[in-house]
Amino acid sequence: MGGSFVVTGGGRGIGRAVAERLRADGGSVVAIELDPAALAWTADAGITALTGDASDEAVAERAADLAEAAGPLAGWVNNAAVFRDASLHSASAREVLDLIGANLAAPVVGCATAVRRFIAAGTGGAIVNVTSHQARQAVPGCTPYVTAKAAIEGLTRALAVEYGPRGIRVNAVAPGSVRTERYEEFLDGLGPDGAAGIERRMGELHPLGRVAHADEVAAAVAHLLSSDASFINGATIPVDGGRTVLAQDPEAHNTP
Repeated sequence: MGGSFVVTGGGRGIGRAVAERLRADGGSVVAIELDPAALAWTADAGITALTGDASDEAVAERAADLAEAAGPLAGWVNNAAVFRDASLHSASAREVLDLIGANLAAPVVGCATAVRRFIAAGTGGAIVNVTSHQARQAVPGCTPYVTAKAAIEGLTRALAVEYGPRGIRVNAVAPGSVRTERYEEFLDGLGPDGAAGIERRMGELHPLGRVAHADEVAAAVAHLLSSDASFINGATIPVDGGRTVLAQDPEAHNTP
């Protein structure tokens, strides 16, 4: 896979797995990450690190410049997200709206930057937005995250039909639970018995009997960015082991 790519939230978890996969496939990669400590590994991996907020247009433009300096911009992955729960009965409407905006802003900025660069270059390109099973299977107490991820899937479809004629494909992947650093830290905080209980429940929620590995999500992203997916446009691909098909999801936070 040639060309250059930008991955937001590229320092940890799914974002890191995507960046590493694209680099292994022969692409040049720029990883945007808010936390500079999360980018310490990039130098050894041959990945260009950019510390900053992916929702900042200046940061996105800088990432695009760095990517194009290494080769034609071929793809952009909007992975950065904010994980904070809130419910309308206990949080102000303004707080909920701000959290929705925090999760929606980075993909909008990333898509805008990528689309403009693709059009300017006249080459076309591919965008992949990382959403969540929660976009279709809401979890109580997670209203801002659910709403933002559903909006990102709508954004994916809207851009696919608007820019498809220009050779720009826009798709999304919707993971279920994924074994990332954040997931492992959550389990560690529960102790052995609590962690074992969560692992059992996660196995029940996912028909494949386990949560995903980050590189399994990265593989789907890499496919959508590749020429092998040249006629896939406007799609949201579940990478959830069948979790949304099973539709058994009793997770709840801060219910009334």
